[in-house]
Amino acid sequence: MKAITIREILNSCKGEFFGNKKELDTKVTSIFTDSRKATAGTMFVAIKGERVDGHSFVESTYSQGAVCALVEEKSDCSIPQIKVKSTLQAVKDIAKYYRSLFKIPFIGVTGSVGKTSTKEMLASVLKEKFIVHKTQGNFNNELGVPLTLFAMEKDTEVAIIEMGISDFGEMTRLSDIVKPDYCVITNIGCCHLEFLGDRDGVLKAKTEMFINMQKDGKIFLNGDDDKLSTIKEFNEIVPIFYGLDSKNEYYSEIIENNSENGIKCNLCYDGKKIPVTVPAIGNHMVANAMAAVAIGKSLGMTDKEIVRGIESYTTISGRNNVITTENFTIIDDCYNANPTSTMASVDTVMNFKNPRKVCILGDMKELGKDELALHRQVGAHCESLGVDILLTVGALAKEMQQELKNTKGYHFESTQSLIDSLPQIIKKDDAILVKASHSMHFEEIVKALTESIKL
Repeated sequence: MKAITIREILNSCKGEFFGNKKELDTKVTSIFTDSRKATAGTMFVAIKGERVDGHSFVESTYSQGAVCALVEEKSDCSIPQIKVKSTLQAVKDIAKYYRSLFKIPFIGVTGSVGKTSTKEMLASVLKEKFIVHKTQGNFNNELGVPLTLFAMEKDTEVAIIEMGISDFGEMTRLSDIVKPDYCVITNIGCCHLEFLGDRDGVLKAKTEMFINMQKDGKIFLNGDDDKLSTIKEFNEIVPIFYGLDSKNEYYSEIIENNSENGIKCNLCYDGKKIPVTVPAIGNHMVANAMAAVAIGKSLGMTDKEIVRGIESYTTISGRNNVITTENFTIIDDCYNANPTSTMASVDTVMNFKNPRKVCILGDMKELGKDELALHRQVGAHCESLGVDILLTVGALAKEMQQELKNTKGYHFESTQSLIDSLPQIIKKDDAILVKASHSMHFEEIVKALTESIKL
């Protein structure tokens, strides 16, 4: 990170300092909540978790080279400490200050589905012209976003910050930290309905991002989404729409979907039709590419730079990642799931040329009062598309089986019982989709398919 002093940190979070006043001018070069990452120049943030209290590790971080600790309770050791009422709130306050030190474009990315893949596509394109900093992993909440900002180096030219929420007010707080210049929303789906109620609630929560955007900022929305397409302006900022439909300012014509070999299409904007191959699966990835096209053009990139960035995109583990073994083609999409993303993934597997399509699906969490109906909707979608076999795990996913007529269905009470039965169900050359909410641990199924199951 760009070095800042303990004094700057103290002033930004309005804490109480314990230590020698001369130490206030000491430079902090990294901020972590994981004591194992403490090195010379680190400020360690002690967070009280459900299972572990970070205050127990304050002294050990000092021996590792940490120069300061942010605490709620003063520790009896020699390390300089800043005491605050809430270290989580203080981290957010410090992050707001740190963000203010950068006069570069900040791109905020959110949506029910595809925010991570859109963030990765944006980074792949923008790196062709800029030094890019992006969210790593799932660091997209009220602790993850500050830590993402602290990891930003002083030479960063564009920052892409993913923001995830589950309730009202969260996006307001996140955007207050990020103060995005560009706001990107990928879609409005059925997610976190336990707290947000319905898709209108999701729309309201996601668009809180606009409240704290820069006055001269821009809004980029997926115009194919029926909810997002209703947004005409916000504080006189007219959205720029992208997607697959030609009604959008930036759209794409899909020429050929070759599943694991990529998608050939034309990027359409400003009266141009530029051919490109998107190296990913699923038509939704083309829409994600169009978001990158729209922002790339807004940042002055050339057509050649944008095409080069799209064609160098790589998928990440657990998110529509295609794994080809000697026996199967596996679509590893088990990082998370909601009805919108799951049905899109089922659409994707049906594009594969393999003789049989197998879907291994599990519970989708946080769907509220309509959770059973939403699971049945996914089962009906599998039936309507002609999925050959649907395997399910979990009490909620069992509802998917109720909608099957021609699709062969098997339900299992546990992930392990499904794994044990796979050799008797799947066949060589099957295309197999694996998807569920992260808490279902379906990565174990992917591991079994890639490492231990032989036909």
